[in-house]
Amino acid sequence: MDLDRRHLFALTAATAGFGAAASSAWAAPGPAAPTISALGVDAGQFGVRPGSADDQSRALQRALDETARTRRPLALPPGVYRAGNLQLPAGAQLIGVRGATRIVLTDGPALIAATGADHITLSGLLLDGGKRPLPERRGLVQLESCRSIKIADCEIRGAGRNGIVGIGIDGEIIDTEIIETADVAIHMLDARGLVIARNRIDGAGNNGIQVWRSIAGDDGTIVVDNRIESIDNRSGGSGQYGNAVNVFRAANVIVGGNRIRSCAFSAVRGNAASNIHIEGNSVSDTREVALYAEFGFEGALIANNTIDGAAIGVSVTNFNEGGRLAVVQGNIIRNLLARRPAGTDAGDGAGIGISVEADSTVVGNVVENAPTAGIMLGFGHYLRDVAVTGNVVRKADIGIAVSVVPGAGSALIANNVIAETRRGAIVGMARSNPVTGDLAKGGAEQYANLALSGNRVR
Repeated sequence: MDLDRRHLFALTAATAGFGAAASSAWAAPGPAAPTISALGVDAGQFGVRPGSADDQSRALQRALDETARTRRPLALPPGVYRAGNLQLPAGAQLIGVRGATRIVLTDGPALIAATGADHITLSGLLLDGGKRPLPERRGLVQLESCRSIKIADCEIRGAGRNGIVGIGIDGEIIDTEIIETADVAIHMLDARGLVIARNRIDGAGNNGIQVWRSIAGDDGTIVVDNRIESIDNRSGGSGQYGNAVNVFRAANVIVGGNRIRSCAFSAVRGNAASNIHIEGNSVSDTREVALYAEFGFEGALIANNTIDGAAIGVSVTNFNEGGRLAVVQGNIIRNLLARRPAGTDAGDGAGIGISVEADSTVVGNVVENAPTAGIMLGFGHYLRDVAVTGNVVRKADIGIAVSVVPGAGSALIANNVIAETRRGAIVGMARSNPVTGDLAKGGAEQYANLALSGNRVR
């Protein structure tokens, strides 16, 4: 993670001040303050006028085509511009003054779109969808088959479908606010090494950030240091929506250092997402599983996160679908819900700190206030080769619950500290039902799949 984060900082250092430079170029004090031309070609030269009641799409399109042809930025002075369905050619750079240059959607399937256009830049713009409905799967900004895109220091408000949609793109989306989106704030399909960093997402109808692929394969998108909150689940379902970050079929994705609050379902949900890294996120008030690795994945690293308030803290599941191979390490998980709220998935119950099934280690975590179980190992015969060591579990109904049904695989439970449990420190389970006494006190030897040692119970 450290190497990838250093790479990200190096990648963005040269551009981190881009939008700020635009603002200071317009607002610097004194008689020698630069004009808008310091940022690029003044759009006024093409008849574009701030504050006009007329639709300025034609004039803006002409200005974009001409400046892109000569590889010069097009600068929009502060003010409101009414336009729709602007098409960005290759090399287009549309620059505004952050917080002051506003483009309002008038009509069309998108406000700004590009197809097969490389090296395009949007910076310092406030893009306002006015909550005008957009077609299915479209975004207020729609980019397809574009390389080396940059969206920086922008604000996107009131998108009537999605905020930003990217299909087959690479580049970066950084330092941008996406507020009150009807569907998904940022939807990426078949990305090619994208960076999504330091953005603020507040209010999305279904998901905050989606990283999806048409078929399972390498993706490599990096989602770091974003602030994501107030994610709803307007489309229903059993977890496809209501997530801050949703990764589907995309391998080698890093989700780290994000602050996530108030999600109808999960903070990070990886579905068939192999080699996913979920690290160092701060999560609160999620009403289903906070951090999820599910269905046909191989490889999940879930480490050093804090979770305060969720139905289940961490779930690594669906061994029946090929979901396997995980490390769950160094997480702090507390204040689990006794039951899932109405409308969320009724699957595995609630009140569980960490749940894993196959080929996994659970090490060095702290779980507190778990109404059902601090740690749950396996479900029925879906248990294989799990090691649980060096964890602290406090104030749980069951400290560590482990499957003991015929056919359940091996589990090592060693050197954990378990305190203040109501039903027992270590209890054998048949699916969701306790079927043994407290195995920490004796009786574990009759279950060949279990190895218990060195656990400290208080």
